[in-house]
This record gives sequence, structure tokens and C-alpha cells, in this order.
Amino acid sequence: MARWRAVAMSREALSGIGFTSDRTRKRFLDRLMGQGIIEPAVLDAFKRIPRHSFVPDPALISRAYDDIPLPIGHHQTVSQPYIVGLMTQMALRGASRLGRVLEIGTGSGYQTAVLSCLADKVYTIERIGALLDSAKERLGAMGILNVEYHHGDGYLGWPGRGPYDVILLTSAPSQIPFSLLQQLALKGRLVGPVGTKHQQRLVIADRTSDGFKETRGEAVHFVPMLRETV
Repeated sequence: MARWRAVAMSREALSGIGFTSDRTRKRFLDRLMGQGIIEPAVLDAFKRIPRHSFVPDPALISRAYDDIPLPIGHHQTVSQPYIVGLMTQMALRGASRLGRVLEIGTGSGYQTAVLSCLADKVYTIERIGALLDSAKERLGAMGILNVEYHHGDGYLGWPGRGPYDVILLTSAPSQIPFSLLQQLALKGRLVGPVGTKHQQRLVIADRTSDGFKETRGEAVHFVPMLRETV
């Protein structure tokens, strides 16, 4: 399991009140299961990670358990819960655990936190320094210790920490960077959106002894994957 330390968090931050109540979050999980997110380990991660803690705008916290993306500043969003669940389930592919995971695009840290419940180690890259700092502080306050953070260009990956069993993209390149595919371990899997601003699909790329096998899934809409660090 992910390594967690005991931290002093308010009861409201952990279980929530009102719109973040246990009843609301149960409806949230029931909806995810109805959408096909059925892996027990993924659902358990959603139970453990309070999405409202990743919504920085107090005016939007009441929508934290709606199935919609929400803005986090810097023209970025915290992804729709269904998509977070779907991509995590694709990465898990029926196993109970993940090994070494590289996440491209830390954002608010919500997907990072979900992955941390399933992975031995998560390496996450974010090009926007302010978002990375906020996510690092937020996950640290939650006691999540199996995440390493890097401010840099996601197209380059993090070769010094690879190879990775899973690479997960939270923004969309026009095509999968070969530099990332090279960092996959044998039998590793890359999951992420690929395409233009107006037309994207989820793509799975599996590394086999014969090369890479690509499978295209459903249509999605993510922010574009950019290179410039700020």
C-alpha cells in the first residue's frame, strides 16, 4: 500500500460536511461504478482521496463530486472523475498494484494522489511551478510519501528515474512523444489523450518484445500538452 503518515487534519477535510458528506461521496462512487469503474483498488483510492481538497476556488467546492472538470488556475483543470477513474483502471489492467509510475502533468495533484494509493512510487512532472508547489504541499499535508516531484518539460519525461511500468498523460500531445515510449519498461503501458485541441482520443501504448502496440479508445477533451516551463 502507499505509505501514509498520521497528520492532523480536520474532520471536515477528511470526511466532509454538507455537499462533501459521506452520503454525497457514496453517490459519487455509485455513479462511477455505473459508468464502468469497477476495479476495487481504483474505487478504494477514490474513497481515500477527498476531491474537494483539490478544488482551490471555494465557490466551486460544492461541485467537487460532480462528474465534471473544474478549474485550478493557470488555464488548467482537475480532470472529470470518470476520466481519472478510467485512465487509472486502464493503467491497472486487472492487477491489484502498480509499480513505478510516471505522471506527465501534476496539475492539482488529484490524479497523482489517486495513483499514489496504487503505486509503489509515483514520479510526477509539471511545467507550471506554482501548480507543482501547491500539489506538493497538498499531498504532503495528506501524508502521501511515495511521490517524487519535478518541474520540467513533460515531453522529455524523467529518464533518470525510469524505466516505468506505467506512464500516464494528463494533457494531450498531438502524438505520443517517442522519448516517453522509450522510458517504458518491457510490458509497460502508456495511457493518455492524444490529438488536436478539437479531436482527441484516449490511447493505450503497450511495450512488447516486438515494439509498441497502440490501442485507441473513446473521445476525450484535455488541455494540450505544452513544453514551456513557467
